[in-house]
Amino acid sequence: MKVITDIKPQQKTPTRCNIYLNNNFYCGLELETVMKFRLKVGQEIDTDKLDEIQCDSERLKATEKALNFLSNRAKTKKQVKEYLQKKGYTEKTVSAVMEKLIEYKYVSDENYAEDYVRVYSSKKGKRLIAMELKQRGVLEDDMRLALDSIENEEESALKIAEKYIKNKEKSRENLLKCYKYLISKGFDYDLAKQTVERIKTDEDDLF
Repeated sequence: MKVITDIKPQQKTPTRCNIYLNNNFYCGLELETVMKFRLKVGQEIDTDKLDEIQCDSERLKATEKALNFLSNRAKTKKQVKEYLQKKGYTEKTVSAVMEKLIEYKYVSDENYAEDYVRVYSSKKGKRLIAMELKQRGVLEDDMRLALDSIENEEESALKIAEKYIKNKEKSRENLLKCYKYLISKGFDYDLAKQTVERIKTDEDDLF
């Protein structure tokens, strides 16, 4: 058992309260929920019981918040989960919401990775795309399936290189800068090298 040591209204959302157990923040609750269950400072409570109170009382509201978060553009499971956690929902509530979102396909890392690759494969190399997907929590299998759909990485690299070198002298210095630029955009070293070799005009070795 733990003790409720403080109940503080949230500054940004006065209708919600932060609940502190043994002087440590534990979760956020709607003020209506706090009043309904007569929670008060000094009260002893089991954390499982508090999790149940929040999950039963706030699952619908947490789902609404998650759907609003998803309304602008697709998100990964990791991004939605972290968003709900930052809102103060317990793991039990977050898990219940995530289960429904995944079941009804509101969140799909496989679809997210496919869409991400479709949008950025003409602007970035596989290496950078993979790193960004990993940062967003996409698992290896979903990432690999999406990356395997890229068929024209060589042409993407060439277009990016040509755009970079446009209106510049194709000097050794600028070509080497172009090579480094391609590396920074996520293309591997061999492809970056081959691409620069394709756009240079003289016969001298660059590398």
